[in-house]
Amino acid sequence: MTADIRTDAFLPHPPEKVWRALTDPDLLAAWLMPNTFEPRVGHRFTFRTDPVPATGFDGVVHCRVLALEPPRLLRISWAGGSLDTTVTWRLAAEGRGTRLFLTHEGFDDTDPAQQLTWRILGGGWRGQLARRLAATLATMA
Repeated sequence: MTADIRTDAFLPHPPEKVWRALTDPDLLAAWLMPNTFEPRVGHRFTFRTDPVPATGFDGVVHCRVLALEPPRLLRISWAGGSLDTTVTWRLAAEGRGTRLFLTHEGFDDTDPAQQLTWRILGGGWRGQLARRLAATLATMA
């Protein structure tokens, strides 16, 4: 069986600005991780962070852009350690801001290492990274 992470957050910025924070490599690095991202379907890229030996993760997330519909949808593959998952960001205009939906899907809930990763990433997506994205948006012109 698989487990997913689903979050949503209201950001008091227009969708185009949120989209820039998701797809500009320097802005993406400011709130998520250093990367080699390019907003182009099929592009393979990496994120780099600290290794997590308990999960078999070496600190490199291997990704590929799967879907890109500016400024509404970004879907990427997300593989590292024993993970082979997908992350989708969906943006919807809401009042004077944007509702950002995130789905990280494909965790094997029978694998102890993936269960641990699901817990770690779930907390990160829901808390720290959402705050960091909001802080990055606040500094953008």
